[in-house]
Amino acid sequence: MQGLYALKPWYSRRLGRIVRFAVDRGISPDVFTLLGIAGALLAACCVALGWWLPAILMLAVRLGGANLDGAVARARGVSRPWGFVLNEIGDRCSDLIVFGGLFALAARSDGMASTPAVLVATAAVAATLPTTASLAAAGAGATRRNGGPFGKTERCLAMVVATAFPGVLGWVCAVILAGSLLTATVRLWAAHRELAEQVAG
Repeated sequence: MQGLYALKPWYSRRLGRIVRFAVDRGISPDVFTLLGIAGALLAACCVALGWWLPAILMLAVRLGGANLDGAVARARGVSRPWGFVLNEIGDRCSDLIVFGGLFALAARSDGMASTPAVLVATAAVAATLPTTASLAAAGAGATRRNGGPFGKTERCLAMVVATAFPGVLGWVCAVILAGSLLTATVRLWAAHRELAEQVAG
């Protein structure tokens, strides 16, 4: 189950001009990692203020930066292990930053100790589990898995829904929580089967 991650090849092709521009001018992939974090910061501000339309644009920048850093590194032939580390840290920071905006929206609406604010914090923790599962599996020698059923792109979509309709914020957080747990389970199960086959083979 790939979820919206199945659209990544199409999205990557749309970003092809930017990749070529970066290659022609020798722009470092790290610039795009920073761009993704900057997009996340601006998206968090938009989410906190309930500005759902600008939030869409800034989340697109966040996702674009996350996609472009690796694409530019491969196109320039400068992929390196440390770049992978920076990419992952940038992605995780971006996720938590946007959740910070969602927490601020919940706190502004109902107070810091409100049920929606607590649910946002719980959802933010749960959202780290799919990537943790993927990285742990990859460290053990399995394939690094991305995508759904509820991955990064679905989380961004959920953020926009919660920003546009704060009244359903609690329900959105419940979806993020359940979706993240399901995605982590799917990835771990696939990794378990792959590693078992490696041992058997």
